[in-house]
Amino acid sequence: MQHRIIVLGAGYTGAIAAGRLAKRLRREDVAITLVNAEPDFVERVRMHQLAVGQDLKPRPFSEMFAGTGVELKLAKVTSVDVDRKTVAVTDANGADELEYDSLVYALGSGWNTQGVPGTAEHAHQIAGRPGALRLRERLARLDAGEPVVVVGGGLTGLEAATEIAEARPDLDVALAARGALGDWLSPKGRQHLRKVCDKLGITVHEHTAVTGVEADRVATADGKPIPAAVTLWTTGFAVHPIAQATALEVTDTGQIVVDKTMRSVSHPDVYAIGDAAMAMGPADKPLRMSCASGVPTAWQAADAIAARLTGRKVPNAPLRYFNQCISLGRREGLIQYVTADDRAVRAALTGRLAALYKELVCKGAAWGVANPTAGMPTRRHRVLRERAQTNSAAKALA
Repeated sequence: MQHRIIVLGAGYTGAIAAGRLAKRLRREDVAITLVNAEPDFVERVRMHQLAVGQDLKPRPFSEMFAGTGVELKLAKVTSVDVDRKTVAVTDANGADELEYDSLVYALGSGWNTQGVPGTAEHAHQIAGRPGALRLRERLARLDAGEPVVVVGGGLTGLEAATEIAEARPDLDVALAARGALGDWLSPKGRQHLRKVCDKLGITVHEHTAVTGVEADRVATADGKPIPAAVTLWTTGFAVHPIAQATALEVTDTGQIVVDKTMRSVSHPDVYAIGDAAMAMGPADKPLRMSCASGVPTAWQAADAIAARLTGRKVPNAPLRYFNQCISLGRREGLIQYVTADDRAVRAALTGRLAALYKELVCKGAAWGVANPTAGMPTRRHRVLRERAQTNSAAKALA
């Protein structure tokens, strides 16, 4: 009988894992089903571009997985029973139940309101395509001079604020950050970020805690409201709640606790990847929710499953960081080089070259979904990549 593998979610991690499993295993031995609510791949790292009116290249799964043996089931996952090894879904024909022998949980994350009053009712989000399209429609209706406030000074907030300010210089764009602007970056990175925000006319409210969102303003802890015809909320992500309702061992935030091969520590037939997994990186620090973290976990899980099913040695490639890539509109960028455990070093690449670098990273991530065998680097490839990163860092310091 075929070993039944079900992959839940077709974002970067789920789509890569499904395709990689299909390449690693024989069709007569396994049946791979990829469950996703939408028929095409969503480039989540480009949602800020979609929100300002840019059109993204369609990437239908029917084309991406043609001839691979991966069966795509268009359905919404409603629950998982890890004791019965079943997944409940709803599709165009109604409710259905799927049985599995191995499960890859890649349902990812959505926006996190942090429980701030009024956020769910009045704020916009770009954690997915529906939210980005709603924001796109709302921004298009704004008149010149109307205020837009981006709440959150992390990577998503920075990319969104600069993209909006560049695409709509007629708007009054502001960024509210709980700490100092780019306080995790190197001095060079912080300096460039501030320079770009000033050039784009973005008003930065540093050390500002937003305590509420209303239809026309955001309230702050210091009692000074910030006018906002549109509020965009980018203060982090929350994982899909389904895992927390199962018997899987999860963290307080609902992430599935996994070992170094992305295997659930409580249910060995379940693997979790991407934002859904509590995976540890260098220095025993949890991997942050990001595409940079998620893609390597997909490679690791797929290769571990394939190895265990075929009796080969399970690979265990280290999960580490090299840089943080930030787009600051279409013409500016910031590549902050980091240590293996994601701490900024002195070196940073800035300007137009950094924007091109980031664009290549985005294209490479999408290409990796369609070419899943190109992922997990060999030891030689890792050494060469680290050497290239070191050379780039040296040039950035010069």
